[in-house]
Amino acid sequence: MSAPRIRVLLADDHPAVRAGIRQFLERDPAIEVVAEAGNGEEALALIARHRPDIVLLDLRMPGLSGLEVLRRLRTEHPEVRALVLTAYDDDPYVFAALRAGARGYLLKTTSPDDLIRGVRMVYAGRSVLDPGVAERLVEEWGRPEAGGSPERLTERELEVLRLAARGLTNRAIGFQLGISERTVHSHLMNIFAKLGVNTRTEAVLKAIRLGWISLEDAAE
Repeated sequence: MSAPRIRVLLADDHPAVRAGIRQFLERDPAIEVVAEAGNGEEALALIARHRPDIVLLDLRMPGLSGLEVLRRLRTEHPEVRALVLTAYDDDPYVFAALRAGARGYLLKTTSPDDLIRGVRMVYAGRSVLDPGVAERLVEEWGRPEAGGSPERLTERELEVLRLAARGLTNRAIGFQLGISERTVHSHLMNIFAKLGVNTRTEAVLKAIRLGWISLEDAAE
């Protein structure tokens, strides 16, 4: 029996761009584009209808923006993972998208192979960032922080964060550590609260900056 295909929904207001992205993605027989949306409202309606695994999302669309779609996904369709594909590499867009729940952020200058790789990584529960974006994020998190260091993580929380940095799902982390998936989720919520962040990516970057985990912990 063959493995299930990765079901992707494209959301971009330019039909020619969507056609090009579809052509790139469908080079991979494991990826199926199930629908296309030209604006945020249409994207949410099609997500509810098709229940894709991944939404490949532009940030700037007429009507409901990509950022608002991301925020709605977190509450209405938390099982759907979002990968941003945009022309905008400005820091405010990047931080806003990650805080809104995006699992990855790629630029439209990315190669077809890297786009396919990004979709596969997000589907596998990992995060993916354009190299230039990742470099600036590390620089941003490397700036001195007002108010002193955050509360130290426990050894168990550090174990959870190291495994999360490697892209493991909550279930996989629980299996590795011999704890329940719900307990992993609780540890992650505590980690986010202590570090003052909202996503795994932010938590990993901040912990690296603080020297609590290493870059090697996040290596594939």
